[in-house]
Amino acid sequence: MKNFALIGAAGYIAPRHMKAIKETGNLLSVGYDINDSVGIIDSISPQSEFFTQFERFYDHAYKLKRNDQTKLDYVSVCSPNYLHHSHITAGLRLGCDVICEKPLVPTIAELEDLILVEQETGKKVFNILQLRHHQAILDLKAKVESASSDDKHEVELTYITSRGNWYMESWKGDPRKSFGVATNIGVHFFDMLHFIFGKLQRNDLHFMNNDKAAGYLEYENARVKWFLSIDANDLPESVQGKQPTYRSITCDGEELEFSKGFTDLHTISYQEILAGRGYGLEDARHCIETVNAIRNGKTHIENENEVHRFVKGA
Repeated sequence: MKNFALIGAAGYIAPRHMKAIKETGNLLSVGYDINDSVGIIDSISPQSEFFTQFERFYDHAYKLKRNDQTKLDYVSVCSPNYLHHSHITAGLRLGCDVICEKPLVPTIAELEDLILVEQETGKKVFNILQLRHHQAILDLKAKVESASSDDKHEVELTYITSRGNWYMESWKGDPRKSFGVATNIGVHFFDMLHFIFGKLQRNDLHFMNNDKAAGYLEYENARVKWFLSIDANDLPESVQGKQPTYRSITCDGEELEFSKGFTDLHTISYQEILAGRGYGLEDARHCIETVNAIRNGKTHIENENEVHRFVKGA
């Protein structure tokens, strides 16, 4: 049994990490969050310590190192995006391996710094890249790799996840903290595209504002039109008023059905990490480069045929 700490215990994604810790037979020893709405811990690990001040959390975690039975083995990071780097390095310096939610860090400079801290501490950082474990994604990857044609696949990625007015009032609506909608809701999709279709060769940005973004990506084995949004008005008429989220990936005109199978992906990610097969810093490099280029890119359209249909209809 491994001992875990969880930073960001009151966040949206934290329960999936708590569940993964429990389902892999390990112990959530201590949690931290500036918010105290963490009652879900009672159903996972009611004996866990909990702190709302980072200094008290860190001091407690450091004292646990004095006993082999209580010392922390892993720190899981689910805090706001802009705090990931600081919380990862804190976990490493506590003598722990670290598991961090996406997006790992916003820039390659911060990734390189994490590599240095790994070297200084002898500990490892693992990124949750859960779509790499989804069976439908694995099946498509195998299909692409076995294809004999030299032609690139034609892919369209559409992801609309409606968010209310609270979103812009939270840290997620502040691009200095979330790094913008393409990074916050899109980074794991960009990782998935690289995972399936190889190295990125072109990255054009067609549209971007506070609640949506769109562009064109060309990989070794695919041409991809993409559209990401948190605006409910972008939902297709077929789903408006029925569901808040629309997720679609087509490959050569064929819909990839992957709306199901998400429930256990964090647990599978933890199982792989604990078995020594987790995705580390270098695995995250490609998607960090992709979203960093999107954030800093200038919108332009070279070819109307490369524009996503949702942008054309705007």
